[in-house]
Amino acid sequence: MNNLIKRTLSGALFVLIIIGAILLNQYVFAVVFALISGFSLYEFHKITNNNADVNVNKWASMLGGVLLFICSFLYASDRLPSIVFLLYGVYLIAIVTSELYRRKNNAIHNWAYFFLGQAIIALPFSLLNFILFIHNYQPFILLSVFITIWVNDTGAYLTGVNFGKHRLFKRISPKKSWEGFIGGALFALLSGYVFSQLIPVEISLINWIVISEIIVLFSTFGDLNESLLKRTIGVKDSGNFMPGHGGLLDRFDSMLLAAPAVFIYLSLLFFN
Repeated sequence: MNNLIKRTLSGALFVLIIIGAILLNQYVFAVVFALISGFSLYEFHKITNNNADVNVNKWASMLGGVLLFICSFLYASDRLPSIVFLLYGVYLIAIVTSELYRRKNNAIHNWAYFFLGQAIIALPFSLLNFILFIHNYQPFILLSVFITIWVNDTGAYLTGVNFGKHRLFKRISPKKSWEGFIGGALFALLSGYVFSQLIPVEISLINWIVISEIIVLFSTFGDLNESLLKRTIGVKDSGNFMPGHGGLLDRFDSMLLAAPAVFIYLSLLFFN
């Protein structure tokens, strides 16, 4: 019971923070999600540094993720031109060069894992800025991405628990089922319809339906990829930041592939 209470309270607080950060103010969003991006990178390297001959500086990677996020925010919101990304480029050069002085056993592994973290964690978080400012300032579109992920997760869980028989990817995640996947997709269809009625943006119902199913597909892959990472390294959770839920990566794994996919689709929709 105590664990259930902790899980419920921490989950509710997490949802409130995400919704509040997106809807309250652009700068609140930037600060909250830059920090989440940084600490997600910290968790990633904390567990991947358990591999032999891998010793990435967690704080340096964390700073890189925050820097990329802030540069993306300033550019996506039209506050600064694209030259702002030179700051991030210079930082990457400094990180690569720093391995000359760290004298660790395998600099190549450190480079590889540093850039892997930037590619699969820092970049997706940074793309949230481009969704937020995809067509002027659209906080409700960005919020719809997270709500659809949550609706999909809830639908998949309820359907999987009650009807799940056929394993979706037994080697990586034994509890996931095809029935759960289909149930989550159906729940997401409903959320797509609701967003088409509530969000005053020129996105048709069919496009909202497509967006919701893109989120279902790629959030599932994101979840499975993080499960593969944890299973390969031999850890249960990415951290203990959220009581009863694990770490930040455990909460945002679905977003890491869904955000780039949604950004690509929205870009084709608005700029084609």
